Amino acid sequence: MDIRVKRSVLASDIATEIADYADVAKRIIDLAVFGAAQNRSYRRLADFTDTIGNRVSGSENLNMAIKYMYNAMTQDGLDVHLEPVKIPHWVRGKESAVMIVPRVKNLAILGLGSSVGTPPEGIEAEVLVVQSFEELKHRASEATGKIVVFNQPFVSYGETVAYRAYGASEAAKVGAVATLIRSITPFSINSPHTGWQDYQDGVKRIPTACITVEDAELMWRLSKRGQKIMIRVTMAAKTFPDADSFNTVAEIKGWQHPEQVVLLSGHLDSWDVGQGAMDDGGGAMISWEVLSLIKDLGLRPRRTLRTVLWTAEEQGGVGAQQYYNLHKVNISNFDLVMESDLGTFRPEALQFTGSDAARKVMEEVVKLLAPINMTKLETHGEGTDISPWMQAGVPGASLYVADSRYFWFHHSEGDTMSVQDPQDMNLCSALWAVVSFVVADLQDMLPR
Repeated sequence: MDIRVKRSVLASDIATEIADYADVAKRIIDLAVFGAAQNRSYRRLADFTDTIGNRVSGSENLNMAIKYMYNAMTQDGLDVHLEPVKIPHWVRGKESAVMIVPRVKNLAILGLGSSVGTPPEGIEAEVLVVQSFEELKHRASEATGKIVVFNQPFVSYGETVAYRAYGASEAAKVGAVATLIRSITPFSINSPHTGWQDYQDGVKRIPTACITVEDAELMWRLSKRGQKIMIRVTMAAKTFPDADSFNTVAEIKGWQHPEQVVLLSGHLDSWDVGQGAMDDGGGAMISWEVLSLIKDLGLRPRRTLRTVLWTAEEQGGVGAQQYYNLHKVNISNFDLVMESDLGTFRPEALQFTGSDAARKVMEEVVKLLAPINMTKLETHGEGTDISPWMQAGVPGASLYVADSRYFWFHHSEGDTMSVQDPQDMNLCSALWAVVSFVVADLQDMLPR
């Protein structure tokens, strides 16, 4: 048989196999969106975040969050266990900043994760305002002994976050004593946004914090007029030895190939501001909700459906990297890895990374989402926690949502339950459940 003919026969066989799941998909969607499970993921998220609050890596709150989810998923009748990992333990402490020249004005700040503190009396210095790393290089001779304020415009999170990540070390190289970085957000109501930052080896570690868009622009205007600016910044930030933590794992074992896995995930940790409802409580809850929906319908897939709630994602996927190191020996048994960490707003598509042959399969799978009008398959599955698997060739998927507001609230006091919508979460849960169940139940694993 001609190889092209053979391929088209195989493709039509797969299409037929997947089309046969239309009834099962409809039952999952009906239960999640219109049935007894309607709004359940939202209620669970509200109970969880209202009870625990935010849960930064190394904190007692994160320990409480892990215990809470272990108990809740066990009570839900799932097979749950904890896998120990070591995670960073940074504590913000008391912090403040005030502009003292040309006038007195308190500045809203949030220290950046892993930042060193200032001396107890703070650091008082003149300010150099720049709009890019390029400008900092050109004005290097002016930076010595100054507090560098970065007022970089927001282009996209992926591009602009470099200022938060590397601003301190870049400024330290030219002699700055501290950095204040415009928050990485397209929208502000004088709200600072925190996040992790990375010191470069061999470069002096200087205190670094985010300021609001408004204050960064104010200082930029003052500096353009040639006015001298003085700031006093005080930060009690400290890094402690790595703490003990856990990735939280719940699963429904496959009936035919229990060793083969479709992995669903979100991260349980958050920053130490807001409630961590959006980032990433919602992703964690819909990944639990999938198992509840499948169990409620009395379904059991061929392969194991495994939900992992990662710890210490915000510090650079720390818990997930240790999970990968431990389980990569079985990499050939990982069928698909999924992560929701860009919000659980109204879903618009599934993002997917995999071979062309696997993409053809996934294009058929998303057709089953026609009842909720979400049949689009986009490129590039993404997620800090699943990226090690995808880099090693395992197919990966993520939720693509109407997320224009995501970075308004991201890593700020604004990340609360008020951002979440129960109907949107129902749709996310339905999409997540249909895709993961069908892939886990197909005759064959996704082609690599």
